[in-house]
Amino acid sequence: MNILDDLKLQYKQGGVAQRLIYWNIAFFLISFVLPGLLGLFSVNVNLLQYVSLSSNPTDFLWKPWSIISYSFFHFDFFHILFNLLVLNFSSQLFLTFFTQKQLFGLYVLGGIFAGAVFVASYYFLNINSAIVGASGAIMAVLVAVTAYQPLMQVRLLLIGNVKLWHITAVLLILDLVQLRLGNMGGHISHLAGAFFGFFYIKALQNGTDMSIAITKIINFFANSFRKSPSTPFKKVHRNYSKPVEKRTSSRIVTKDKAQQQIDEILDKISQSGYDSLTKEEKDFLFKSGK
Repeated sequence: MNILDDLKLQYKQGGVAQRLIYWNIAFFLISFVLPGLLGLFSVNVNLLQYVSLSSNPTDFLWKPWSIISYSFFHFDFFHILFNLLVLNFSSQLFLTFFTQKQLFGLYVLGGIFAGAVFVASYYFLNINSAIVGASGAIMAVLVAVTAYQPLMQVRLLLIGNVKLWHITAVLLILDLVQLRLGNMGGHISHLAGAFFGFFYIKALQNGTDMSIAITKIINFFANSFRKSPSTPFKKVHRNYSKPVEKRTSSRIVTKDKAQQQIDEILDKISQSGYDSLTKEEKDFLFKSGK
């Protein structure tokens, strides 16, 4: 089995966490390889321009998909490397307690919420900028599982066992400290994603699973493109004709028995007269004559 076949097998057998990692890597490679290939034909295209989330409402109107697509693309290698390490770490912990569908729903909703907060913040600050990166969605997953099990022991390389909330707290503090130093939009989306993750888990504990909305949307589009199986005509005809025959034979048997009883009563009348009939026979003959 070559490397490509091995990757295909891992993708098919892996869960949502592994597929999210594959998707992020694939889109990252496309964003760099495709413009390079087009450049050979003197076609200059900045793919990130079409998938990044802009704080300018006008830009958002012509690319509304960017509220989701931005959380699957990255600027450079170290950007995606750090994000995918945290995604792999947090998703495995999340799946210890929750389902694959909840993980995907939280990732998408966390990314949407983080992006919306970024756009609103920069709009009111009158700053025109754009972001890409899965950090907001990943922070939603990390904070969600931390809020659910803050005292969980996690073993880190060269450090040893630490509580999960310690790791999450360090990442959030770094975002707060760097909020005004650089990449303010990115740090705003991180903190917004973290807030959504906390809100999601609290709503879930109260009986409301917001990820169901994403599952329903996916199922709707999946069922729309799925071809419904046609039922063979022979089978329909067979199911229809069978009860008809049963009812017909039942009526014939009933009719023969009644006619036989009437004939017997009529023979009795011809031999012994009407007064020789019993009350039940008279009643039966009366009802049959109606």
